[in-house]
Amino acid sequence: MGLFDKLKQAAEQAGSSISTASGKTVDVVFPKLPDTLEEFKALTQASLSTPFDTAAMTVLALCFYPQNAELSLDMLGFLKGPQQLSAYEKQFLRDRFMDKDYVPRSYFTGATPANDYKPAEPYTVRVSENPYSYQEQGYAKLFIKSGGADSPRYVQLRQAKDGKWYLWEQFLLSDIRQPESADPWA
Repeated sequence: MGLFDKLKQAAEQAGSSISTASGKTVDVVFPKLPDTLEEFKALTQASLSTPFDTAAMTVLALCFYPQNAELSLDMLGFLKGPQQLSAYEKQFLRDRFMDKDYVPRSYFTGATPANDYKPAEPYTVRVSENPYSYQEQGYAKLFIKSGGADSPRYVQLRQAKDGKWYLWEQFLLSDIRQPESADPWA
């Protein structure tokens, strides 16, 4: 194991970030999942001070949709800040969750088709930037790897006048490999 690999491993174990030539990667760690909107807003990451935190909070909010759509929409509304969820966005979420409740869980570290997308604890979302993440002033395009997809999906964030990073768009709900328990061929 080379020096860079050792540094990267140490940073990952510390739950921090590491920069490479292609950009920074941050592990955003949630010790436990919130049960209410108030607990969601009380998380450290809810300060929305970095686009990495807002991107990871988006994954967390989407995970609640299958069990409590209203709570999930309230969480997403908080992340959207001054821009409200549109009727189109709400319908899109409803359509995407009809039979694929496992998709948002796939973005947590350790969640794979083999374990039916059961994430490792503490709940960790690895968020990455690349050289093109900040091409437009006030916007960030960050990437999150799914345990069921070959390439990362992205979240676009927008920085408001208050300095916070809000959810602008998310592209996390595309199809991924189904859990092995649901695969009739496996």
